[in-house]
Amino acid sequence: MIAADKIEQIIDRFQFLEAKMADGSAGNDIGALGREYSELRPVVETVTAYKDLLSQIADAEAMLSDPEMKELAEAELPELRAALAASEEEVQLALLPKDAADARPALLEIRPGTGGDEASLFAADLLRMYQRYAERQGWRFEILEQSLTELGGIKEVVARIAGDGVFAKMKYESGVHRVQRVPETESGGRIHTSAATVAVLPEAEDVDIEINPADIRIDTMRASGSGGQHVNTTDSAVRILHEPTGIIVVSSEKSQHRNREIAMQVLKTRLFDLERQRVDSERSADRKSQVGSGDRSERIRTYNFPQGRMTDHRINLTLYSLGQVMQGDLDEVISALQADAQATLLAEMGA
Repeated sequence: MIAADKIEQIIDRFQFLEAKMADGSAGNDIGALGREYSELRPVVETVTAYKDLLSQIADAEAMLSDPEMKELAEAELPELRAALAASEEEVQLALLPKDAADARPALLEIRPGTGGDEASLFAADLLRMYQRYAERQGWRFEILEQSLTELGGIKEVVARIAGDGVFAKMKYESGVHRVQRVPETESGGRIHTSAATVAVLPEAEDVDIEINPADIRIDTMRASGSGGQHVNTTDSAVRILHEPTGIIVVSSEKSQHRNREIAMQVLKTRLFDLERQRVDSERSADRKSQVGSGDRSERIRTYNFPQGRMTDHRINLTLYSLGQVMQGDLDEVISALQADAQATLLAEMGA
């Protein structure tokens, strides 16, 4: 049974927001109130449907004492009670604590791990996989910084993904991704194992992080190019060192002004992520860490090309559709990870 007072608090808050926005008294808070209103609307719709079912069941149970209506009530009650059980589960899910960063854009960072050239080529494959997934979701995908190998692999890439619920889905991708396949560079046909590291960070907003100018050192330098006409001959690249943490960010687009913007945004996002990790560590010190916690040292997934198999080790999910996965069809695995995270939260709440 869902606590009635909690339901009423949610409905009261929703009605307050609705009135505040309708009478024009929200002022400068209109944006924040609008976002909260939009987030609460589906929750209120779910709890209202639950309340309606409780009312219908109460009415039907009252009809049992009426000889003329008893038969009708007995026929309706099993169906209403079954619907109530399903509705109660929906309410429990709707009331789960939300990650405040779920609606934000995300920065995606991919770096090769063990495996030399093959790891760099696999990192490039992961980048294409996420680009295609973003296209399927209708998200905007912008590469902010990219360093390539001579074979077309990736030394490092940073991309920004923006759209509806980006971080809510992409946060489960943080960790070590392992690949098992015969490299193009291998003449003997032997299967090699290599890895790449993926980090997904919620984009920081100006109110999240305030950087002391005395804590950073900004240097300009000549940007590296791919050769020929693409070589950058001006000192437009920007390198920022955040001295308290040792974080270094480099951006090497053509415009120095744009590079400063990009580098500062990436730095803010990394500092914001550090703070989130610190808070999460404190919260989870006495319990098992959740899926999607962002531990980038954890091996989360294996892509086995000879067998066409992808395995997510966190939830023991194996899919024999590796070709589709590499084409950006990640819906099944991400949905399973979200369901597992919800089940963990429900268990912790004693639901």
